[in-house]
Amino acid sequence: MANDVELKPAVQDLLNTVARFFDGDVQVQIIGDLKSGYLRHDQVQTMQDGQHLFVQLSDVTDPDFLASHELVHILMTLRGFPQVYFPLTTGDDQLDEQLRYVGTDLFDTVSHFVVYPEQRKHGLIDETVEAEVVKGVRQTIAPEQGQVDPEMITRLVTVLDARVFLGDHFDHYRYLFEHDFPLATQAADQLYQLLTAKPTNSPFALRRNVVKLFRAFDRQLEDWKLPALHLNDFAMLTSVFSKRQLGLQVKQVFKLYYSELRNRETGQRAYVGFTISDDQNSVVLDGPVGEKVSADYIQELYQKTVQELFNELHIPYLER
Repeated sequence: MANDVELKPAVQDLLNTVARFFDGDVQVQIIGDLKSGYLRHDQVQTMQDGQHLFVQLSDVTDPDFLASHELVHILMTLRGFPQVYFPLTTGDDQLDEQLRYVGTDLFDTVSHFVVYPEQRKHGLIDETVEAEVVKGVRQTIAPEQGQVDPEMITRLVTVLDARVFLGDHFDHYRYLFEHDFPLATQAADQLYQLLTAKPTNSPFALRRNVVKLFRAFDRQLEDWKLPALHLNDFAMLTSVFSKRQLGLQVKQVFKLYYSELRNRETGQRAYVGFTISDDQNSVVLDGPVGEKVSADYIQELYQKTVQELFNELHIPYLER
């Protein structure tokens, strides 16, 4: 049974802020009494039931950290930060699941450049929390065995997020990471440098850094002789347009393709639109079947304005 939890004033303030933006009831609940002694993102989840939003904690090692972390994520969504979607399918359920898992985790890692500093600002991350998160890393991934193996993807995702979490404090734990995960740590350092070259301080900046991370992650996998994930193609990101871009013709902003991938909901081969500026999947739609009619259909779409297309398809977008 779910129980209410006593939250620190700073977390209660975050909960109240979320409640002001969400049109309904928001609660934090404890749904288990496990106290593992470590912290991981899978110890908290958000469930929505109509007008009710429940932040549910399955571990009581640090309810304030877990609840505040989830609440900041929710607040980012409610206040207009980009989201990641997976409307396509490769036809292989197992591959689709891996792509969605890695794509979501990488998206969240970039979001954590906003989330973690907000938690620190409210005094919700201290040395104890840092040590518990590092313990969580070591509960999630096994030490490397001196060579690249299929688990390197999970290791890199996990170590990179820890790198973002610890920030300037990473060197306090570097010896642990370099001892157990030397290849993943070296790669995570390089990705971290890429992501911190420009700040993640706006919806547009977050999207830009997610696109960069998807592409750089593939380069690292290829360096390890592992298959690239092609998340720039498979994952769809919320577009962030200027007012000028919304008035441009679709052909000035997007390249549209009749894809070999299929719409996950309808099973039809999908039309996919890639933003010209960053070559990221930003539009997925159904349309007429067949190469000749698809070419005509794309030309028809190209004549619309960006705003007309997105409004007609009911695809959410953000303005900057």
